[in-house]
Amino acid sequence: MRTVHALYRFAVKGLSPERLSEVVLRAGYGFPLDRSYAITDGTWTFDPAAPQPMPKTRFLMLAKYERLALLQTRFDETTRVLEVTRDGETVSFGLAIEADRNAAARYFSDHLAGDLVALPQVVHAEGHQFTDVSVHSAALMRSISLINLASVRALAAEIDAPVDPLRFRGNLLFDGGGAWEEFDWLDREIEIGEVLLKVVRRTKRCAATTVNPETATRDLGIPVELNRHYGHGDLGVYAEVLRGGSIRVGAQMKA
Repeated sequence: MRTVHALYRFAVKGLSPERLSEVVLRAGYGFPLDRSYAITDGTWTFDPAAPQPMPKTRFLMLAKYERLALLQTRFDETTRVLEVTRDGETVSFGLAIEADRNAAARYFSDHLAGDLVALPQVVHAEGHQFTDVSVHSAALMRSISLINLASVRALAAEIDAPVDPLRFRGNLLFDGGGAWEEFDWLDREIEIGEVLLKVVRRTKRCAATTVNPETATRDLGIPVELNRHYGHGDLGVYAEVLRGGSIRVGAQMKA
């Protein structure tokens, strides 16, 4: 029996996840507040009045800046305050306030000292999500990412090393099915209680998965290992929300 094992949102692209016990989805949208903020690399200007999807390489993200994994973050959806903890010290930024966004940009720049060529910008536009697949279509931008824990375990067995599922930065982690069965679900619908999803795309993994989320070191060549053992670089799938509703951890999945 397949069940929802964990739910995660990444309020700020490239930063740490927040574990949720429940999420309420709307048809045509992804996880609420998931990737609703991002931090540019400072080489371009974001227009919140006319947001345009940009490649993930134009933002601060783990594929290029592994030291981001040293930051633990928590986002308050009511106050829009982002708490960032580094080496036991916590600072807070009100992301609805321009001065605080600028202060946050300086904080991240200092944290990545020497790696950036320009001052980054903390950006947001209501209704826009800075997902990696936003460059493909608006529908994909609002899709959610599913990770099959059986597939993660199968990969770990092949490479004879533990693999933290958080390397794959998924929204919904599920268990109880067969390894790699999610690839057979393309164009199929999945029911989770009242929620109806449609699997639309396999997830190609990038260098972000090489970063250990606990140590911020690049210790596993996940994309290379996937290609070596399976002949592809994919793990996980994207799904669009056809019918909204509530999903709780432990809910059954019907595929």
